[in-house]
Amino acid sequence: MMEFRKHFALLAVALGASVVSLSVAAVEPLKIGMILPMSGPFASYGKQIEHGARLYLQEHNNTFAGRKVELIVKDDTGVAPEISKRAAQELVVKDKVEILAGFGLTPSAFAVAPLATQAKTPMVVMNAASSSITTKSDYVLRVSHTLPQITAPIASWALKNNIKKVFTLVADYGPGHDAETQFKKTFTAGGGEIVGEVRTPVKSPDLAPFLQKIKDVKPDAVFLFLPPGEQTVGFIKGFAERGLAKAGIRIIATGDLTEEDQLDAMGDNALGIINSLQYSEVHNSPENKAYTAAYYKAYPKDRPNYMSVSGYDGMQLIAKTLEKTGGDANGAKFMAAAKGMAWVSPRGAISIDAETRDIVQTIYVRKVEKVGGKLQNVEFDQIANFKDPGKQ
Repeated sequence: MMEFRKHFALLAVALGASVVSLSVAAVEPLKIGMILPMSGPFASYGKQIEHGARLYLQEHNNTFAGRKVELIVKDDTGVAPEISKRAAQELVVKDKVEILAGFGLTPSAFAVAPLATQAKTPMVVMNAASSSITTKSDYVLRVSHTLPQITAPIASWALKNNIKKVFTLVADYGPGHDAETQFKKTFTAGGGEIVGEVRTPVKSPDLAPFLQKIKDVKPDAVFLFLPPGEQTVGFIKGFAERGLAKAGIRIIATGDLTEEDQLDAMGDNALGIINSLQYSEVHNSPENKAYTAAYYKAYPKDRPNYMSVSGYDGMQLIAKTLEKTGGDANGAKFMAAAKGMAWVSPRGAISIDAETRDIVQTIYVRKVEKVGGKLQNVEFDQIANFKDPGKQ
């Protein structure tokens, strides 16, 4: 045995230090723990993010940097930070995951960030959008977006298109506050006027009184941020039924309002909505055409949306980072390698800001139109390489 060790040591020296990095750990399976809302009102978030993540894994034979990947998914049910925290603890302590990922909503990410710091475990955020999330731990990376990042462009567009008076309606939690703050900041700085503002409960709000108030105020437009799902569908339906569109009031919004998973449920009432976001199913690029074709083949009953692309890109970030570290998922090494990482996503060119660990990407201004008989977000303007203005 001693003779074997001696020969191995001599071989390692002869071949260089890179051989030493091929430790036993490098060939062990890589466990990634995903915390997602897989049930409850935000279950579509979890479904889409998991779809995108698994699609990338399938395309790469479930192997990153020579290590087989085991994806462990835990359901946090939505806005339930204690459940998210408990799930993260189980993943780190019991399942021995080396990377945490997912996080459909901001409260989930906030709850887990201190644990990521304590365990020195990289945490890849695939949707939660409050600007401050990446400031809560040096181990947080984000591949999705921030609300200020997707809000400022629609406020700028409104100012350029004769929208002078706006009523804001946002959900009463972190992302809603971020969206409201950034919209008001950009819009009023350019000479626009906020003529009314409302924050609605996150869970099961009665939107009827708010719709009536908007109609009474008669703004040029309403700026809207609601969590995608039943609320957005209900608002759009109520907006049409109560005659707000006929009264000349327009809807401008962040693009999560009209994400592809909900467009069919909204129906033609969504036509004409102007919104801004980082991804559209009909984004015109070779990468997106390949992505959407693969997605429909794998999940024929669903439409790919921005959350699915974040799941896909989250896995892509992990894979590319491990290529740089030789398969080593050590927290400090992983974070150092991930900073400044850049690649071409189905949404376009993206990168991880080396200072903030947040996403830098193109934000597109889109209009809901019918394309081939299907409602789509058609891009017609863009801001390239846009950083989160909430951190500037």
